[in-house]
Amino acid sequence: MEQVPSVGRFVQITVTDGYDLKGSKGDTPVTFVRAEFNQVVLGDSAKITVSPEGTGKYNFTCSFEFNPEGGITLDDLARKPVFLTVTEVLPKERRQKEEKTLILGQAVVDLLPLLAGECSFETTVPLHPVQGSPLETPRLGAKQCSLEVKVFATEILLTPVQMAGGNLLKVTLEAAYSVPETFVPTGTVQNYMVGLQVPSFGEKDYPILFKNGTLKLGGEREPTPRPKKWPIANILAPGANNIPDAFILGGPYEEEEGELNHPEDKEFRNQAECMKKRIVWDLESRCYLDPPAVVSFQKRIADCRLWPVEITRVPLIALPKGKAGKLDKTEDEGQLSFHGVAYVNMVPLLYPGVKRIRGAFHIYPYLDSVVHEKTKCLFSLFRDTGHHLIHNNKIGGINSPLSKQVVSKNLKEDKTVKEKDIDGKIRPGDVQAPSIKSQSSDTPLEGEPTLSHNPEGQQYVEAGTYIVLEIQLDKALVPKRMPEELARRVKEMIPPRPPLTRRTGGAQKAVSDYHSQIKNISKAILDEYHRMFGKQVANLGSDIDSETLEEQKCQLSYELNCSGKYFAFKEQLKHAVVKIVREKYLKTTSFESQEELQTFISELYVFLVDQMHVALNQTMPDDIRDTISTIYTSSEQLRLFAFEAEVNENFDMATVYYEERLVREPQNIDHWLDYGAFCLLIEDNVKAQECFRKALSLNQSHINSLLLCGVLAILLEDYEQAEIFFEDATCLEPTNVVAWTLLGLYYEIQNNDIRMEMAFHEASKQLQARTMLQAQEAKQKSTDSIAEFGEEVGKTGSSVGPWGPTNDSSAIAIKMESTAGRRLREEQGKERTRGHLGTSEAEQVPGAALSILDEFLDESSKLQADSREPILTTQAQDPSIAIKPSNIFLKEIPAKKEASKCQDLSAFMQSDHYYGVSQTPPTTIFMETIRFLMKVNAVQYVHRVLAHELLCPQGGPSCEYYLVLAQTHLLKKDFAKAEEYLQQAAQMDYLNPNVWGVKGHLYFLSGNHAEAKACYERTISFVVDASGMHFIFLRLGLLYLEEKEYEKAKKTYLQACKRSPSCLTWLGLGIACYRLEELTEAEDALSEANALNNYSAEVWAYLALVCLKAGRQLEAEQAYKYTIKLKLKDEALLEEIHMVQEMVGFGNPSF
Repeated sequence: MEQVPSVGRFVQITVTDGYDLKGSKGDTPVTFVRAEFNQVVLGDSAKITVSPEGTGKYNFTCSFEFNPEGGITLDDLARKPVFLTVTEVLPKERRQKEEKTLILGQAVVDLLPLLAGECSFETTVPLHPVQGSPLETPRLGAKQCSLEVKVFATEILLTPVQMAGGNLLKVTLEAAYSVPETFVPTGTVQNYMVGLQVPSFGEKDYPILFKNGTLKLGGEREPTPRPKKWPIANILAPGANNIPDAFILGGPYEEEEGELNHPEDKEFRNQAECMKKRIVWDLESRCYLDPPAVVSFQKRIADCRLWPVEITRVPLIALPKGKAGKLDKTEDEGQLSFHGVAYVNMVPLLYPGVKRIRGAFHIYPYLDSVVHEKTKCLFSLFRDTGHHLIHNNKIGGINSPLSKQVVSKNLKEDKTVKEKDIDGKIRPGDVQAPSIKSQSSDTPLEGEPTLSHNPEGQQYVEAGTYIVLEIQLDKALVPKRMPEELARRVKEMIPPRPPLTRRTGGAQKAVSDYHSQIKNISKAILDEYHRMFGKQVANLGSDIDSETLEEQKCQLSYELNCSGKYFAFKEQLKHAVVKIVREKYLKTTSFESQEELQTFISELYVFLVDQMHVALNQTMPDDIRDTISTIYTSSEQLRLFAFEAEVNENFDMATVYYEERLVREPQNIDHWLDYGAFCLLIEDNVKAQECFRKALSLNQSHINSLLLCGVLAILLEDYEQAEIFFEDATCLEPTNVVAWTLLGLYYEIQNNDIRMEMAFHEASKQLQARTMLQAQEAKQKSTDSIAEFGEEVGKTGSSVGPWGPTNDSSAIAIKMESTAGRRLREEQGKERTRGHLGTSEAEQVPGAALSILDEFLDESSKLQADSREPILTTQAQDPSIAIKPSNIFLKEIPAKKEASKCQDLSAFMQSDHYYGVSQTPPTTIFMETIRFLMKVNAVQYVHRVLAHELLCPQGGPSCEYYLVLAQTHLLKKDFAKAEEYLQQAAQMDYLNPNVWGVKGHLYFLSGNHAEAKACYERTISFVVDASGMHFIFLRLGLLYLEEKEYEKAKKTYLQACKRSPSCLTWLGLGIACYRLEELTEAEDALSEANALNNYSAEVWAYLALVCLKAGRQLEAEQAYKYTIKLKLKDEALLEEIHMVQEMVGFGNPSF
């Protein structure tokens, strides 16, 4: 460490001018300025006559010596200001020997800038009037009198080492609330004191004491903001007690770091801080920490975590009038009473970037064993170091350590001290008094006090007393990476890739230029033809025979060759052909053989002729054939088709759909995230990482991309990059609960308990804030809805709803439903009387917001805490396929409706209602993270989070917890474990539709179709939809088809088609209609299925059956041909086709 020079350095204080001054005897008084620092008078200025304008030119300079090795230290500069007292010299009267003076006011100069590395500064400080001073009424037009002050040091007082490693600690004690009822303002005057110790220079502890708290009876809340005060006694001017530019601002309880910051504490704190007694200090004490002290402070926080803050009171006695004319604040050393302690959790100061903690902390009775166990503190600040030092302290509240150890005479703790003396007499010079509790044993000594030995301290607990304390550092103990640095590191790992600008050339441009040249040349040839044969064509009209046309062609060719126009046309076309060869076929080098050249020329010729026909057809629109309409599949439909293939374990087809989305919109971040989540599902982590990094390169502020890059970095054991990704996510979106939780899980892997605690605490705070906001919004919405309904009830009275007459309560329930839900019920009400019980109940959906699957595994309503459940389903034909979780990210889907029958697909892509009607969704940070991880198929990471959810005080085993466990075991095809967890979930919430939906999937996959059917029917009968209703309908429809309940199958598939149409839903509907001999409806449904996926052999097979039954031979043969070409695997269906072909006598061209 760099040594501090032993030679003292001087600090000069210069008072240049005073403004808006006035005296008691006139507007031009004679005044002088006295400067004091550290209880020493630095000097008096000359006596200056103030001008009529109130200006005094003092130009007074004084100084003091700064010497860290003995004398004024950095700590003194931090804790003590310079006092400037302006005094008026009164005119002498007759026979007056000594001149009289009158103190006008006092100003305070804070020397804190010197500790910030400055060697000089200028400031204008207000001159606060003393009581009775003429300055209490300012001059006309003036605001407040002031002094112009300059502070100059010969050199910077801090060494480079101190500037880099030192720190400034500020402790603000606001008040103690809800104090015991025995605290009364009458009787003996009491001095209420609070103290704590911090390392100041190296390992040496320094006590920070606050005394002279003011006992108030309550009745109103303390105002905010209010100024912080110097912990210094005998300040003459009341206004000079206030520290410049330092205020107590207060703030919401939820943002505090203390113990009483939970919603359930709000009512108690409001009552305590408004109505109950309190002791108010509003003092700020400072302490400079040199670099070794900073290291010691940081190490002690990490080791002890909790910091003891003691509170007590001692009586003040009045000296006899002969010694003093007023009450002197002298503490009786034998009257230490109501000794309590608050345990302040200092760990947040070790969080990266944290410089301040503020909160409310409970006060407990001071018991040595408990204090030592919690804080590892071996002695009491008040009892063992001697509270009498406060009496001898001239500045009041700021003290230096004493070496003398004083034994308390408090009768409440006298027994303990006596027994300690029996075991071993403590040396008077030993400050670090040994603890009553042996350091080597957890067993208390014989003399250790019990709860009954501090009954006064127990009153704090009974009254619920707490103190509000703020601890602030000038620099964070643990630096935090700046957002700019994190962004730079992310850019270094994943360079941003902006969208490529469109090239003016390229293959498309080459073909377009070729089309333009063909059109120009064809127009020129037609002009030449009309010039040569225009009159002949006009005379013959449409009677021109082929021989005449051939003769005209020969003459036209001869004329073009003779005139040179043919070669001109060829040269005009040559450049466009060369561009096609270079841009489209990428041929820029010579060919290696003649055969390769001939092959290429043949291929090029075919392409040029085809493109020539395209250009000619565009030039001559009359010759264009009617285009065949095609059904365009949207990105959301492709997403659904990919998911259907994914859950069928047809990964190749799912890959095709995902890649098609990427080809259509390569700059769409969500498409890359979906594909990456799919790669996670098939455990291709490297490819998943590529997808997530590609998404992040498109937008380096995208939170989900950052989080998933971090998750993949952990899975691939690249922990340094994972920290960068997670920290960047928390910087970009500090309110993101999942980001903080994942950061905490990363720190857990790194065994960094303090930072893990920090991240989890921040996640909990953000989740609590969001939950409270949602509750307020829901309450407001509910109030508005009830008020609106009350107005309508007043107008309409009793009404008839979809289920008959409604009374007031039922009308309220109906009013709360959405309009879309009522319309849907009215449409389905006609079919209730003739449907199956399960289907009938399933159709009684009470609202569009709860009935339409808006998006698989998207967030549910805000009242359900954004809960999600992975969709568990598979193709009905293969019962051995395991359930796969969803791989879909939360995103906003445009509300634009399409004109096709797929217009409800966007609604399907948005809903996911995880909870049943009887369950309140949990609000733990871990369950929310589990939903995110399950949604993106990061199942490898889920079990670590489930362990935290199990141990979380707000979490524990819940219905959703067991559902997630069941899903993870279904992925492993461990049906026994999955069934066990589902039984647990059902016991916790029997009315949860997701429990029955997942049980249906379990039985379906294990081959128990009867139980699966019963579970599915129960699921769709609930008022609230389960998640994954799309595949529940598909499987239930399949079970109905197997049992030949075709009418029920038709209704089930029809609901699926209305919600989220796909090839599978239309195919199921087509099969049901075909079995019901409804051939027209069957053909329509199968045509829709074929339009969405013309590679389905089963769709072609049923189309062949429909065409055979309808007697359409050509179409039947075509459908059968594609059935065979696509290799239909259903042998029974193929045999049925052959049987029908033999029955009708056609349909198989091979016969």
